[in-house]
Amino acid sequence: MLYDYLTSVLEKEYNTVRVMKENERGVVILLCHKQSGQRFVFHRYKGNGDVYQKLLEISCPGLPQILEVAQKDGMVAVLEEYVQGDPLSLLLEADLFTAEQTCRIARQICQALWVLHSLGAVHRDVKPENVILRGDQAVLIDFDASRVVKSDKKEDTQVLGTTGYAPPEQYGMAQTSAQSDIYALGVMMNVMLTGEHPSQKLASGHLGRVIQRCTQISPGRRYKNVLRLIEDIR
Repeated sequence: MLYDYLTSVLEKEYNTVRVMKENERGVVILLCHKQSGQRFVFHRYKGNGDVYQKLLEISCPGLPQILEVAQKDGMVAVLEEYVQGDPLSLLLEADLFTAEQTCRIARQICQALWVLHSLGAVHRDVKPENVILRGDQAVLIDFDASRVVKSDKKEDTQVLGTTGYAPPEQYGMAQTSAQSDIYALGVMMNVMLTGEHPSQKLASGHLGRVIQRCTQISPGRRYKNVLRLIEDIR
């Protein structure tokens, strides 16, 4: 079985640097290859690995390179590129972003989301903690909560996401879609500009109007797709 083989190889050939995240669903670990010294990220969690499987063949500047994916008895194991840079959440602790900086980062995240959405998948956890700034490039990470959209389903099988960033439909009211990620990106843009959720303090000017459209309660009133959103971000 690939799952057993992968976990066995990782135990023998890699050292654990640190646990990056751990919760009831699973764990994310930073590993170091014993011979090369190269670092990688290892995910092991309960759930579905279909999105990671789709990303195996994808190369995109705004997404980490997925190297191996294995599943067994409801568990998923993923080995991926370690994206070295500064988490957006850490940078926000120091200062807010300018409108120009926010637009540049938002456009890059839209480009990454376009690739993901083109695969029929939704990220479902767009937030500052899941965006790494690698030089001038924003990289969207962590697809543990992601899912493939199923046209025959009226709602998500599993309710996941981050309070404040997850749209209403993500709490079991309907199935998540590309518009769900657009909602979360709108919230993130507002936090970058104001430090607040748009329901508390909406950014001013043109970007405020963009964010307001992103975060409409009804998915149908948001941008149809991230390409339309990119056109409006300036």
